[in-house]
Order: sequence, then structure tokens, then C-alpha cells
Amino acid sequence: MVDAGKELVIVSLYPREMNMYGDQGNVIALQRRIRLQGYQPKTVVVNPGDPLPADADIFLGGGGQDSGQLKVAADLQLKSEVLRGLADDGVPMLMICGLYQLFGHRFLTVGGDDMRGIGVLDVETRGGDTRMIGNIVLESDEFGEIIGYENHSGNTVLGDGCEPFGRVKQGAGNNPDDGHEGARFKNVIGTYLHGALLPKNPAVSDFLIATAAKRKYGEFEPREIDDSVIAAARQSARNRPR
Repeated sequence: MVDAGKELVIVSLYPREMNMYGDQGNVIALQRRIRLQGYQPKTVVVNPGDPLPADADIFLGGGGQDSGQLKVAADLQLKSEVLRGLADDGVPMLMICGLYQLFGHRFLTVGGDDMRGIGVLDVETRGGDTRMIGNIVLESDEFGEIIGYENHSGNTVLGDGCEPFGRVKQGAGNNPDDGHEGARFKNVIGTYLHGALLPKNPAVSDFLIATAAKRKYGEFEPREIDDSVIAAARQSARNRPR
């Protein structure tokens, strides 16, 4: 049963420009998971020019083409101070692909565009000539096995101010060399995993929900949820050739 008095506010960042490879499915999956955990989800869409809501509990963002990123990068700069403050304060955020790059320090595209990021994550990205594409499996001490799909040519390198989201078991990850995927700073996760990520990785959804609920209500009591269908989907994705 959902407690109508306990609401969690999801902010969907730039879904008009940044919804590549079904990333908006993360919003749908998180809404459903929030209800299963007994809370009422409310979703606020923020596109360029829109203000950030004052009552945000969770931020989600996706990937997009470079042209879309250019529009978003300019608007993000106007919101950078607020977003950095919320990240420092422990607000949970999940940023996929293009917004993962823009939550770093900069993204230098193959075409020569130098997009300034907002520096929530201590990462830098340079566009490369090789596209890293296919099913990907990570291992994480916190989330266990993480399953997704990558499709990017950005080569991202982590600085000392963050940790990887996971270690690559199958796939490329941030770049072809270091065996890491994504980045993590406090409760902010950046990753190249599409798919969408959350429907196949309920442990990540529950992390976002638990963190948000504890910040807002002081506690979180997880419910027992039947994830057998998700387990079957994960097994199917795991067995697909890259």
C-alpha cells in the first residue's frame, strides 16, 4: 500500500534533448519502484529555461546527441551552483551518458566543441574515433552485478575526487584501458549504461529511494518485492553476445 502522505519528488532533467536509447525508462521504472516501496512518486520535468524545484529528492538524466548536449550545457551552467550544492548535501542523482559527461569538468567532442561541465563529478571526457557499443556487465561492491548497454565514443577519465560506479566484467566502460565504468561522488552516480538501466538493476533504484527517503523522512524500511521477472530479464541480458 502506498502512503499518500509520503511523497518522493523525481526531477527528470532535460528529457526533450537527452532521452537516447530509452533513458526515459529510468523515470518510469523509478516511479513504479517508489510505489512498491510504499511512497508516492511525483515527477517534475526540467527542460532548458525551466527552474529547478525546491523540493527535489532524486535527479535523473539521460544521454543525447552532441547537438542536444550543447543546448543543455549552456542551461546547466545556470543551475551549476545549485546542483553542486545539492550533490554535496547528499541528494541522490543518476546521470546517464551525455549528462554523465556534463556533470564532469568538460567534454571535448571529436568535432572540436569544448563543452564546459558543472564539476559535480571529477571526470573529463574526450571524444574518440572508436565507438564502444554493446551489452556490458559490471561488478560493484555495493550493487553487485550491474547489467546494461553502452553506446558511446567518449573516453572518460576519473580524477581523484570520485570512484568508479563499477568494474568492467564484459564491455569497455569509461575507456578501453582502465577497466572502470562510470563515476561516483557521494550519492551521485554517472554511467554510460543505457538499457534503460533501472528496470534491470533494482538495487540501484532501491539505493536512490532509500537515500532520498532517509534524507526526507529520517528512515527507510525496505519492503519485500518479488523481483523474479527482473531476475529473468537480467539473465537474458547477461547471456546475450556483445
